[in-house]
Amino acid sequence: MLNERRVLRVLKMEDLDAIVAIDEIATKQSRHDYYARKISAILNRQTGINCSIVCEVEGKVVGFVMGYLFFGEFGIVDSTATIDTIGVHPQFQKFGVASEMLDQFMMNMKAAGVKKVYTLVNWDDFALEKFFARQKFVPSKRVNLECVLP
Repeated sequence: MLNERRVLRVLKMEDLDAIVAIDEIATKQSRHDYYARKISAILNRQTGINCSIVCEVEGKVVGFVMGYLFFGEFGIVDSTATIDTIGVHPQFQKFGVASEMLDQFMMNMKAAGVKKVYTLVNWDDFALEKFFARQKFVPSKRVNLECVLP
């Protein structure tokens, strides 16, 4: 797996089943409808820029990074991006697939004029937090707020 040729490309609707399968291994549940809506939203955004990518090995999707590019939304003047979801098939984990996809995502965002990329990590997901720390992510000065509805 380490020596197999990887192809990074933009996300397509045809990637849905592979993404659902990768996610199902991690979450132990099928979220087909969720990912169908998510991919549709990514591909049909008004900005027209699909910044989400997948990694293929021998024509099979083995990983994905889903994100969004923002041009002044949320009261933020500068162009920013978010990483919403990242996943790698367990057989391809620990071989640098996630890092390679993230490097490509960041390079694409830099080319688009983005200065900051944001993501959210559950406070107790130490493995994911450690991964993002290795990728030079640091705690943001922004505060994530929530309101639990009764």
